Amino acid sequence: MQKLVTFFKQEAVLCIACILAVISAFFVPPDAQYFGYVDFRTLGLLFCLMAVMAGLQEIGVFQRLAQGMLSKVSSMRQLVPILILLCFFSSMLMTNDVALITFVPFTFIVLDLAGEGAKQKHMIPVVVMQTIAANLGSMFTPIGNPQNLYLYGVSEMPLGQFLLLMLPYTALSGVLLLLWSLFYTRREKAALTVQFSENTAPLSRKKLIVYLLLFLLSLLTVARIVPWELTLGVVLIAVLLADRRVLRKVDYSLLVTFTGFFIFIGNMGRISIFRDFLESMIAGHEVLTAVVSSQVISNVPAALLLSGFTEEYAALIVGTNLGGLGTLIASMASLISFKFIGREEKGIKGKYLLYFTAASLMFLAVLMGLFFVI
Repeated sequence: MQKLVTFFKQEAVLCIACILAVISAFFVPPDAQYFGYVDFRTLGLLFCLMAVMAGLQEIGVFQRLAQGMLSKVSSMRQLVPILILLCFFSSMLMTNDVALITFVPFTFIVLDLAGEGAKQKHMIPVVVMQTIAANLGSMFTPIGNPQNLYLYGVSEMPLGQFLLLMLPYTALSGVLLLLWSLFYTRREKAALTVQFSENTAPLSRKKLIVYLLLFLLSLLTVARIVPWELTLGVVLIAVLLADRRVLRKVDYSLLVTFTGFFIFIGNMGRISIFRDFLESMIAGHEVLTAVVSSQVISNVPAALLLSGFTEEYAALIVGTNLGGLGTLIASMASLISFKFIGREEKGIKGKYLLYFTAASLMFLAVLMGLFFVI
């Protein structure tokens, strides 16, 4: 029983998705239409991107890039913006969760090396802003986060239109993050020396070339130039040959979560009373509905749910991306940093949660203001 409780706490969204799928099956018994519920293209692309990013992380690409940038740092006033903007820009291509998995633990190492007291003083503010930065940077591209990949696919929106749609929010987010970093470190002018370990394993050039080519292939598939079935097969075979251990690092729970919500949404769409009620609630309020629902069920499930009852996909893209701010569960990627903080320092989860919620709500308020202006 204890193991079940622990699993539910760790994979709450997955469990909820599966429970909802099972309950909905009692109202709409399984039939041939179930296969039409699942967006296999989205699932295939998610798997490919997660596998490629896990491979690049495994061979130390992101670690080396970060170390190369940080080798030029001479003060905390320079270090903090770099740590935050690393998450902001990298999440556009490597997704928000991968950016946090890569750079939050790295931040702990850097702050440990930054001198006595640096970690205790700066860890919570910096990791909070890294988390917000990853969620904000990832909204700019279709591959930045799962809901973007899904909504971009079902909307069949041109890439240029998607980028222009999210550009104002992304640009303002970048400015806000930079201003916060400069304000936070305004008194941190003391010299800083960051030393890195020289015991870094040599980079495998063959694997690097393989993963970069697979990433390019995945991008071509996102742009609908290459069939997703071909890309899935090539990625799977290439990763098996290059390093099959990488497959263990793919977030399969996310794929199952998507499948559960696909089934639930498909079944609910066939229940006329529920469909008519939700459509009437969403109509004309897509962005606000997406933002509010994301606070409760997270922005990925919100995108999957609401897309079944409206075709205003542009509004859903904006709403679910902005909705990733606010509560800790508004974006599941935020839980990654929360888990890392809990493991690194016992007893500071409450303080971190308060800081995160306050900062995240402030960013949400400013970006919602931009939405109403636009």
